[in-house]
Amino acid sequence: MTSIFYRGIVIVALATFGGVPALNAQPSPAGNVKDAVAHTKEAVDHGKQGHADAVVTHAEKARNHAERGGKNPHLNEAITHLNEAIEHGKAGHADVATQHAETALTHLNEVK
Repeated sequence: MTSIFYRGIVIVALATFGGVPALNAQPSPAGNVKDAVAHTKEAVDHGKQGHADAVVTHAEKARNHAERGGKNPHLNEAITHLNEAIEHGKAGHADVATQHAETALTHLNEVK
């Protein structure tokens, strides 16, 4: 009887605490850079189609990932250009926003 009781406690403890790291897991800096690249590519693709609002959406997501990508001068430059892409995209300037997104992508691809 007591062994069943203790076995139950162990199972509950493992179920409770075993899942906590998975729930709180954050992408690594390299994973964030990879995600930033993917969203920046999406921003560029939409910008070439003239979708300024989609440029803003993806550039904001890319910037958020880039900000968690660690310390790198290329990341800083990419973030600067993503901010410009967002600003111009909000103003409806898809062409200029796309140019900034392309420059950001160049810098993101240089991050090692």
